[in-house]
Amino acid sequence: MFGGGDEEKDVELAGSYDVFMSWADTLYKRGDYLKAIKSYSQALQFRAGDQLCLVSRSKAYLRLGDCKEALRDAEAALQDNKDYWRGMFQKAEALFMQGDFEFALVFYHRGNRLRPDLDSFRLGIQKSREAIVNCVGTPDIVRLDTSGDLSFFKAQVEKKVKKRLANPAAKKESAIVKRSTVRSANQDRTIRQMLGELYGDKAYLERLLKSADEHTDTGREINKLAEESLQYLDTRTEFWQQVKPMYARKYETRKAMTRYRPPKTTSQEYTLSEIERLDQLLQEGSHEAALKRAAKVMSVLEGYTETQLASLQAYKAKVHSVQGNAHLELGNYKESERHHQADLCLGREHEIREAESRGLDNLGRVFARMGRFQKAIDVWEIKLPMTSSPSETTWLCHELGRCYLERSQAGRAREYGERSLQAAQEAEDDTWQLHALVLISQAEVQSGHLSSSLISFELAHELAEVLMDATAQAAIKAAIRDVNARIAGKEEECRQRGPKERVAEDGAKTKKATGGFWSK
Repeated sequence: MFGGGDEEKDVELAGSYDVFMSWADTLYKRGDYLKAIKSYSQALQFRAGDQLCLVSRSKAYLRLGDCKEALRDAEAALQDNKDYWRGMFQKAEALFMQGDFEFALVFYHRGNRLRPDLDSFRLGIQKSREAIVNCVGTPDIVRLDTSGDLSFFKAQVEKKVKKRLANPAAKKESAIVKRSTVRSANQDRTIRQMLGELYGDKAYLERLLKSADEHTDTGREINKLAEESLQYLDTRTEFWQQVKPMYARKYETRKAMTRYRPPKTTSQEYTLSEIERLDQLLQEGSHEAALKRAAKVMSVLEGYTETQLASLQAYKAKVHSVQGNAHLELGNYKESERHHQADLCLGREHEIREAESRGLDNLGRVFARMGRFQKAIDVWEIKLPMTSSPSETTWLCHELGRCYLERSQAGRAREYGERSLQAAQEAEDDTWQLHALVLISQAEVQSGHLSSSLISFELAHELAEVLMDATAQAAIKAAIRDVNARIAGKEEECRQRGPKERVAEDGAKTKKATGGFWSK
């Protein structure tokens, strides 16, 4: 079970996976999405089907506009666990970017039922509904139908088809004429505004399409690539029109020349879209950008009243939470504590349970990161009765156990480890069961119960094997070797002492354990 060759191989494989994943994440944050995809693919060679890696690669594909590959990776991440919320959110995002707003709405709703504590699913529902409305439009419009005598049009179509088949070059020419006709109409201005910098690329591709020689292999290949690229730009133009009406885009072009002010939408729509953007910036790791944008949003919210914007205090609390998390990742612990404290106070003052629970959760994380473990314990023990799911309970009990372990209170650490294990079993979460078993084992080592810790470590190792977590397996093996060495060392020390010394020591231990009862 603990062969040296297998262990070295496991560590090597785990190390390779971690290296490629870390490098891929770095490339993604830099915006080098092609290289990030390559690195994610290399990581998947060492851990095939890894859910987190698949979701990360899906995000990179989506950044490049490759919705098809992004959707394929998101679905692969859901293959073994249909309730994996990260995969579900990524599938919804890929469907949305693909223009399948109705299907995206379905998956946003499913994710929201699984994780109602996450704003990303709620905001996804909002933007999908708005996109559907933009796409469908007003129902009271006149629609053409196929009733009546269409024989004349049918004959005209058949004539055009025969002419095109007789002359293959005419197909290419007709496509070019059709494009130029669209470009010459009023829609040309709309296309230019929707594409922005890509409008020049579209014009270049159309010129390339006209000059490509279809009589050579190279020309046909160029023609094919140009057609595919133009088709992609056409679909993107249509998508952007559906997702974002022109009045919003016109505002964005003016925004750079004017002072910051909310767009001409309802206060509710503006606030929801800004909070969605703030969450996105945090997920991307753009913490400084998130802080700048959050400050602007907060200044706008300060100008609203409760009558103008429902749930105003809840939105302010959420922005404080974003600011606190951004400062935490940047290492500004005092500022992070201040904003999370503001989130908590707003939640308590206005009876916003979500904000109160979130504020306690985040304050505990700040204190733990600062090494103020007793403060983290005090906050998290207030938060514990507010947990709403076994998954949340197992995480919180684990963190409390870690804090007690840091304070060398092994008994309390073991208690919380067992509570975390019980909640993880209820949630059927194998990964958190593994974390809880390791915590229990470490608490038993700290308390000197080496034999019991060995049993717990063995159970943890078996679970790590089931999860195929090579990194955890290697770490647990090292811990088992250390415990075995300590047990062997104690036995050797005991053998080296004389019989009288052992009897005297055993008597002292008994007296200490019974509180001196027998001496009375």
